[in-house]
Amino acid sequence: MTDDVRRHLAQIPALTGTAPSLDLDGLPDDPMALFLTWLDQAVDAEVAEPRTMTLATAGADGLPDARMLILKDAGERGFAFASTASSRKGAQVSENPAAALNFWWQPQARAVRVQGPVVEADAAESAADLAARSPEAQSLVAEGDWRLWWVRPERIEFWQGSPDRKHLRIVYTPDDAGWRHDIGRADGS
Repeated sequence: MTDDVRRHLAQIPALTGTAPSLDLDGLPDDPMALFLTWLDQAVDAEVAEPRTMTLATAGADGLPDARMLILKDAGERGFAFASTASSRKGAQVSENPAAALNFWWQPQARAVRVQGPVVEADAAESAADLAARSPEAQSLVAEGDWRLWWVRPERIEFWQGSPDRKHLRIVYTPDDAGWRHDIGRADGS
């Protein structure tokens, strides 16, 4: 069965998107500026669900767990997501306050990966986020259970795919002056 599956998978097209042009000499010093540019380009190109991301967490057992969520905010403080504290993700963030995010904009053959510690927003900010949800969605949340969290990035990778598999990776990491970035080609791994 494995050989049949492998052959079948090999016949399914991959990296069918077309990456927008990218000026490597004009990269911003701040990765958030590049993220917002890429997000705007995805919105302008009418990429479906451009603010949907995979959130990966791990609890005390160390086993990774991933699910799809909506990006609530992005900026100087990092990347925000929300859910209930009583959820599995809420328990995992409480036990192990670190996360990874992944954005995938297939039509543009682009992805953004984020890693960092998770910090809970204050109660007023969480309440404001809940109040912005529909009344129907609010009614599903027990009083005091809604949380907004911020992933404070310690690494942000911008990945742009290429049909020849010479994918581009731009990795931002913090340094004493703010952020530094490294540019490299990747073999698809």
